[in-house]
Amino acid sequence: MENVLRPLIVVGGSVVITLLVGWAVDRLLQRADRRHHDTPLWGLLRRCRLPLQVVLCAALLRGSYDQAEIAPEHSPAIGRALSLVLIGATAWLVIRIAAAVVESSYARYATAHRDPARVRRVRTQVTLIQRIVSAIVIVVALAAMLLTFPAFRAAGASLLASAGILGIVAGVAAQSTLGNLFAGLQIAFGDMVRIGDTVVVDGEWGTVEEITLTFLAVRTWDERRITMPVSYFTSKPFENWSRGGAQMTGTVFFHLDHSAPVPLMREKLHDVLRECAAWDGRDWGLAVTDTTPSTLQVRALVTAKDADDIWTVRVTVREQLVRWLAEQHPYALPRINTATALIAPDEMAAALPDHVLLRDGRAPRTGRG
Repeated sequence: MENVLRPLIVVGGSVVITLLVGWAVDRLLQRADRRHHDTPLWGLLRRCRLPLQVVLCAALLRGSYDQAEIAPEHSPAIGRALSLVLIGATAWLVIRIAAAVVESSYARYATAHRDPARVRRVRTQVTLIQRIVSAIVIVVALAAMLLTFPAFRAAGASLLASAGILGIVAGVAAQSTLGNLFAGLQIAFGDMVRIGDTVVVDGEWGTVEEITLTFLAVRTWDERRITMPVSYFTSKPFENWSRGGAQMTGTVFFHLDHSAPVPLMREKLHDVLRECAAWDGRDWGLAVTDTTPSTLQVRALVTAKDADDIWTVRVTVREQLVRWLAEQHPYALPRINTATALIAPDEMAAALPDHVLLRDGRAPRTGRG
């Protein structure tokens, strides 16, 4: 009877204590979250309930397993397995707590500051900090798991003795990876590019969607994802349309006939902009910027609050002005002149025969005496 009750008491007691502690901690965090609505930390910490219960259960079983006397012939293997579970669950709990603290800090900062550029910068920094902390915790947890095996503990001294050589070899082999790692840190704290920025890289226009320690993802206007190493942004020039503010100025070019009614176009442009919700009202204009033997180049200048709106304003102006010209002033559209070339009067008279008379009955002057 004792051999049956002892394992039930040890295992069942560990599970019951784990459930009670998890329930109590969750109730306390829920109560704290109701009292402090402006602090999202307590609500975020409730995500740690499951890893906390796994840590507590693994610790209780690891400490009381010997007293349970379950499969004593496999006791070392089961003890090592519980140790591995405990280490892994502890790393999981630490990562969850760090993520809750980082997200809470970012949420409070975003609420207190209305500057989108500063908010995006802090978001980029805290995201990379969270990834760095997670990577460190995972590496330490894996090292601790390996040290639970006697073979790895015995090899520890020789590994430490050759650590210098291994470090040099690893540094040479992972030069590209380390370069991307330091480039990611430089981007995060150098404020070169942030999550949510509008950039142009390799001729592609898009928005920075994700920044990690090794790569950066840009979402283009047609929903494609361009993945680039972060070292690209520290070694090559690129356009950042959100740097220093999101406001933008755009241009629309028209190639028209020389008879185009430019003053009327200017009035029509103002009417179109007043009806366009994407125009921010800062500035506008229309001017003739160039001329060719067959056309005029007319430039319309518009402004908007960000890159998305400037695109909307430009396509709206282009569409409505071209339609207005086609309906109201079709002569202003560019065309190819196919009429017969006019000849100067003197050259025409010289080309006629002597017996040909002009319309007024006079003989043409040929210049031959």
